Amino acid sequence: MEEFKMDDFKLEMYLNIHGDKFPKNQLEQVRKKLERMDVHTYNNIQRVQIKDPMLMLLVSLIGGTCGIDRFVLGETGVGIAKLLTLGGCGIWAIVDWFLIQDKTRQTNFENFMDATFH
Repeated sequence: MEEFKMDDFKLEMYLNIHGDKFPKNQLEQVRKKLERMDVHTYNNIQRVQIKDPMLMLLVSLIGGTCGIDRFVLGETGVGIAKLLTLGGCGIWAIVDWFLIQDKTRQTNFENFMDATFH
């Protein structure tokens, strides 16, 4: 496989654009993956949809009772459960207002790591 080394400028640009969308305690792991990736992996991470935690909070505030926030994150089962219970009678929806940003960052990290796995 062709060897590819991401130059420092691209690496810093990627982290400046997406760094706040990953858990802070995982940023060093993201950096190390970026430094060691090959061309195929680089192409894979370009296709990863990184969700904005602030936008997900807005989605949760507007449509969390219907589970829209969880559908957007790809958690279809949880989305259906929230939809059928109307956000756990509103309680689950309110709890998600406080948790959805961290959940979004964790989902972004997991999707990034899946794209870098050979």
